[in-house]
Amino acid sequence: MTRTFAPRGTTPAPAPGTTRARRLLRAVAVLSCLPYLGLKGAWIAGSRAGIPDGSVLLDHRVTMAVANGLTLLLDSCVIVLVLVLTRPWGLRVPAWPLAFPVWAAGGLLAPIMAGFPLQLLTRAFGGDTATASGPGREPFLDAWVFGLVYTGFIVQGLALGTLFVLHARERWGHLWRGRVRELPAGVVGTPYRAVALAGAVLASFPLAVRAYWACGGTAGLRTADRTSDFQVLEGMHVAFLAAAVTGTLLLAFRRAPALPVTVPLAATWVCSGAAACWGGWVLLATLLPAGDSADSPTLLMTLTYAGQMTVGLLLASVGAHFLARRSATARTRP
Repeated sequence: MTRTFAPRGTTPAPAPGTTRARRLLRAVAVLSCLPYLGLKGAWIAGSRAGIPDGSVLLDHRVTMAVANGLTLLLDSCVIVLVLVLTRPWGLRVPAWPLAFPVWAAGGLLAPIMAGFPLQLLTRAFGGDTATASGPGREPFLDAWVFGLVYTGFIVQGLALGTLFVLHARERWGHLWRGRVRELPAGVVGTPYRAVALAGAVLASFPLAVRAYWACGGTAGLRTADRTSDFQVLEGMHVAFLAAAVTGTLLLAFRRAPALPVTVPLAATWVCSGAAACWGGWVLLATLLPAGDSADSPTLLMTLTYAGQMTVGLLLASVGAHFLARRSATARTRP
């Protein structure tokens, strides 16, 4: 039997998750999920904590129980992802079954991480809020719920994002090394360059509509949506959509050659997820029954959210193709 010895004076690298920093990030991520999970569990059990009398959330108890169960399941997935990213066995999880849920989680969390602080800043300067279901009507949640939940989401996003970057750098860091000018010709195939162009063209519709709403336009909006909070969020979604389109086009056509590859790739990854996941989430919300016709989404809102979701999925497919081609090229190198 032969034995292999580590070179004298070297220390074996610690397994993923065994470093103090990663254990701390794992604990922070899990703890930040608990308030939201506890609140959702309480609501499913019938509690009205944080729900004031007259809230529209009390009008459809079965629908709300199903919605709360779904969101509780989604946030529980964050704990699963954190464990995958911080345990040695996580390195054996195939790339796409890990990358897709992280992409979706990042897409849902990133707009909250950007939007909630902006909303707080707007309110500090006297802006009106979107925590009420309409002027002169009862709020649908107490204000403390938003602070508790969104603060937890921001912490989750920071911890999960950091852990994924560390994990991805160890496994796939070679896929985004270098600058855009160093990418080989054809790193994005012709069909996917066409998909990138189609996504950019289709994005013009939700971009134009949401920019119009961000600037104070009210056509196609419900009365309850005409607040400073809403305008801030619309401007944020415009920024995410524009960044997703820009990052994807830079990757597909190798523009801005001096940029590190990580810049357009990160923009494509995070911002396509934000566009697709939030477009789809709000579109799903439009299918829920409304107790008042004034609360029903307009046709323009539905088309805008559907268009945003479609654009996000198209642009994400280009980013996935880019990574798959880079990975295949790396495997075939001698």
